[in-house]
Amino acid sequence: MTSVHHHLDHATVLRYAAGDLDEAFSVVVASHLAMCPVCRRAVAAAEDVGGQLLEDDGEADLDPGLLDRVMAGLDDVETAEPTPAPRTDGEVPYPLQRFVGGELDAISWRPVAPGIKRHSIRLGGSSSLYLLNIGPGKAMPEHGHGGQEMTLILSGAYRDAIGRFGPGDIADLDVHVEHQPVVEPDEACICLVATEAPTRFKDVVSRLLQPIVRI
Repeated sequence: MTSVHHHLDHATVLRYAAGDLDEAFSVVVASHLAMCPVCRRAVAAAEDVGGQLLEDDGEADLDPGLLDRVMAGLDDVETAEPTPAPRTDGEVPYPLQRFVGGELDAISWRPVAPGIKRHSIRLGGSSSLYLLNIGPGKAMPEHGHGGQEMTLILSGAYRDAIGRFGPGDIADLDVHVEHQPVVEPDEACICLVATEAPTRFKDVVSRLLQPIVRI
């Protein structure tokens, strides 16, 4: 049984397998896959679907149970058979190491608000990729999202209306979700975040500070 409780959305699995995500989101998904055997299995099954289509030039009948098994890879956590994890040296997932190295303690942080630090990762796509270090017990302002947003927990944990998110858990959210993450009191929460558009804060002060905080 995996200790990861929050997984990729079904549509994200299929888009990643098809190579349809930009680099920021692909880095977050690949990092999650390094920590989650269930989603690794689902992505492998989705890639099998694509392989069948390529082999058959999209004309032959597809195995009718194959796509169902892709979805079952996310829905059946208890019985998922894990595939081998990618190689990891250090506490940072291997796909992320080429950007920040292998140890979270070695990352250079820039304070952006009381109890919140950020490390930006520059990529060529239109989406943003960054790390957040949120202090113990710190509550983020209530907010929504201007587009797709993925948050992967690397260490620590937070809680919101959806549930508890700990190491390996991913929040795969869209414009319809509003929440207020609150970090658990025993340690800071370090997250990897990809966003299509700036966060939509609900209170006036947070909106005024957003150009400085850049979240």
